[in-house]
Amino acid sequence: MSFVLAIDQGTTSSRAIVFRSDISIAAVAQQEFPQHFPASGWVEHEPEDIWTSTVMTCRDALEKAGLGPADIAAIGITNQRETTVVWDRATGQAVHRAIVWQDRRTADICARLKAEGHEPDVSAKTGLIIDPYFSGTKVAWILDHVPGARERAERGELLFGTVDCYLLWRLTGGRVHATDATNASRTLLFNIHTGQWDDTLLKLLRVPRSMLPEVKDSSADFGTTTPDLFGGPIKVAGIAGDQQAATIGQACFTPGMMKSTYGTGCFALLNTGATPVKSNNKLLTTIAYQLNGVRTYALEGSIFVAGSAVQWLRDGLGIIKHAAETGPLADKSDSMQSVYLVPAFVGLGAPYWNPRVRGALFGLTRNTGPAELAHATLESVCYQTYDLWAAMRADWPDASAATIVLRVDGGMTASDWTMQRLADLLDAPVDRPMIQETTALGAAYLAGLNAGVYPEPEKFADNWRLEHRFRPAMSAATRQRKLAGWARAVKGVLASDEGE
Repeated sequence: MSFVLAIDQGTTSSRAIVFRSDISIAAVAQQEFPQHFPASGWVEHEPEDIWTSTVMTCRDALEKAGLGPADIAAIGITNQRETTVVWDRATGQAVHRAIVWQDRRTADICARLKAEGHEPDVSAKTGLIIDPYFSGTKVAWILDHVPGARERAERGELLFGTVDCYLLWRLTGGRVHATDATNASRTLLFNIHTGQWDDTLLKLLRVPRSMLPEVKDSSADFGTTTPDLFGGPIKVAGIAGDQQAATIGQACFTPGMMKSTYGTGCFALLNTGATPVKSNNKLLTTIAYQLNGVRTYALEGSIFVAGSAVQWLRDGLGIIKHAAETGPLADKSDSMQSVYLVPAFVGLGAPYWNPRVRGALFGLTRNTGPAELAHATLESVCYQTYDLWAAMRADWPDASAATIVLRVDGGMTASDWTMQRLADLLDAPVDRPMIQETTALGAAYLAGLNAGVYPEPEKFADNWRLEHRFRPAMSAATRQRKLAGWARAVKGVLASDEGE
């Protein structure tokens, strides 16, 4: 039993990856599932689609690897974090489609809670801001808008969970209703200092305690799958939200280590150790992982638009056919031009948190063309990362340029041009790992740690392998000039906010 099965349940697809004991990959399976957009700003998934795609990919990966349930030491789950499911305790039937983390329908609820002055208390307990992004207001919305749901919840008939929790409940045949501390920390209902669901927060959002799962370590015994699913029972032994799982997969176990994942958006987490650091720069304080009852904390910053800006070049403007063309195109840009793209297509994330502003291009000339737009688009991701980097260093008293290590993963890291520019603007090395499947690897590690396949964090960190280190090569004068131009561009966009 030297294999671990990782379930990576994402926003647009479900994946299953079989890892060997040396963390090499034995098999991968992936299946996309439909997205539902019933109204402007609303995003939903059918829970049954999440479930069936997860089971199918697990079966497919096992078949590709030529393995049976007896070969798998444990299953680890990582998931799209704040997406919310409410289901019937007796039947497992969801009472409403899953409300996805991107969904903005609870903006009015959040605005009211802020206006009533609740945010300081909520932030002090959860490390989060009051925003539709998180699960708490999504649960409240389901209970208020599905006929009879609130009464059924009060009677103890309904359960709530993030996607990991819902999958675990289905995998175990309804025997286990549990989650881990990282996912719990993204709900607006969990006190990250005490490690408990908070009665004051539950009352504020009117969520019955009977709906909530048990909160466990990220590496723990989460029960076993029903034998019918995979031909025999398999232990479930690890759970972490996707960004925390990537932090673990990148072996960022030491305070000062930072990982940045570049997908549709970008999520950066800085390990701050045993001490939760309160942000003065609109970053989130979150649980990076919990092992043996001990919580390790992180500062987190979210950028809404990273890879999706490259998609805009391809699908919106039609100036490239493939994402891989962007770097070489940017390399041909006119060095005399200073074009800035602030890609606030859906507002700005950390450290600004302004959902109302929209994107803009600055510095256009008659000679601005596809190469300059590609250059500005890739640079915009680097500038936004710099903003997070600067905010984290300002928030964390132990930070210094010498102590922070940045490890990167995700689709955009394949672009050498972008990663070099990132190192240049941060004035710090950027490390790209050999294994890019860091999110799934993190889930596999947590499960394998519990099952005895993988060693303690310190020894596991020795397995991390560097594929390429990008070292800063830009002059200080050029860096400062470019960062000042970016700051002016962001200031211009923020000044365009006319409110709602």
